[in-house]
Amino acid sequence: MSLLPTLAPASLRTERLLLRPYVLSDAPAFFALLNAERYRLEPAFPRRVTSVRTLADAERTLRTFHDNWRQRRLLVWGIWNSTATCYLGDISLQPDSPRIRSGEIGYYLAAAAEGFGYAREALRAVVDYAFEQLEARQLTLRCRAANVRSQATAEAIGFRRAADIDASIWHYTLSRTSYLGHAAF
Repeated sequence: MSLLPTLAPASLRTERLLLRPYVLSDAPAFFALLNAERYRLEPAFPRRVTSVRTLADAERTLRTFHDNWRQRRLLVWGIWNSTATCYLGDISLQPDSPRIRSGEIGYYLAAAAEGFGYAREALRAVVDYAFEQLEARQLTLRCRAANVRSQATAEAIGFRRAADIDASIWHYTLSRTSYLGHAAF
């Protein structure tokens, strides 16, 4: 028996976006994006891309996401435009433990959705949720050294580059105190 209450999947809204936990009926859109952009996304998200080769794989993955929410292992939101008619990508928070004191954020967008500030908007919403609702203490994210857009997105939210173990992957961190104490947020 867990001493922690169940973490109910939470939808997040921004000015232009709806971030919501996936439902099974999202499988076709989820699969279509991963399938169409497989080669572009695979270097950064190899497990996600290789585990979703068919629509059935997509359905299985979405069921796993649902189970992971309940177990506090991986919180995944689909990113939709505010009217929920256009699927843009997804963003996730992988906690270090069920108490969610720290966690790693990962996200991707369809190529056609890049360059409009959607990643920044989605990242800010998940960071706000993690620090304010889950009371996380620190968040991290990684991006490829060549991914200038992702670096700019992280830095715009307040993430700071940490020491890198691998020069091809840049690591960023953001503490709750620095984020919530920053006047611009």
